[in-house]
Amino acid sequence: MYPVLFKFGSLEIRFYGVMIALAFIAGTLIGEREARRKGFPPGTVYDLLSFMLIAVVIGARLYYVIFSDLYWFISHPFEIIAIWKGGLSLHGGMIGGLVAGIWYCRKRGLSVWKFSDVLAPSAILGQAIGRIGCTLNGCCYGKETDLPWGFIYTDPHSSAPLGIPLHPTQVYEIILSLILFAGIWYSRKKVSFDGQMFLTYIMGYGIIRFFLEFFRGDSLLLFNLIPVPHAMSTVVFLTGLILYIYRKKSGSAAGSEPLNKQINVKGKKSEARS
Repeated sequence: MYPVLFKFGSLEIRFYGVMIALAFIAGTLIGEREARRKGFPPGTVYDLLSFMLIAVVIGARLYYVIFSDLYWFISHPFEIIAIWKGGLSLHGGMIGGLVAGIWYCRKRGLSVWKFSDVLAPSAILGQAIGRIGCTLNGCCYGKETDLPWGFIYTDPHSSAPLGIPLHPTQVYEIILSLILFAGIWYSRKKVSFDGQMFLTYIMGYGIIRFFLEFFRGDSLLLFNLIPVPHAMSTVVFLTGLILYIYRKKSGSAAGSEPLNKQINVKGKKSEARS
């Protein structure tokens, strides 16, 4: 593929970074649209995503560093920040983003569950766009295959093994993520409780990632035996399922939580469309 977009002397601009930037822009636009529909103040999503972006990158990189080859990174500390070469884990990014998002909502007095529904379409669409960067960069590659659609990487800048056909797991994930995005986007106006879209997203992604790990050729292993993404995907799915059942049975109807709890405390009625 083509990991390097262009060069200025020794400075390389990679497609990976460009696609991450495009994912952020697309996620912000989609999120702002949803936020306005639900009655949040303009700019709320942009402020949050600008803050979350840092947490997502840090979480994604630390997860990769810890579970890939921690001792090697300790002996090569500069490589820890070399994210332009790839090596960002979506599971780690989800953890970092979730922590940052909850903190931000608590600080601003926003409803965590209601705002999580705003971000669900943005998150899965952003992941699909980001995987285009992975495809071009050669990271997150698949196992060797004899299928006719196998990808062969030849560029020495690619992160994937060169010269052999590999499962295009990045493309598999793009397609499945777009299907999940379409389902969430279509049903976003039919939610029965706040948090439904977000929990659907994390359950859906847990299933997608668990399935894809059977074809991945760069899986991180726990104790050199269990693929870390399989374990994490199981935890993500089960957590989402338990919370989904709990939220549904608790009778928390969509729109029942105030958009801004600080406003509610002051006695101002705040309602939103679901």
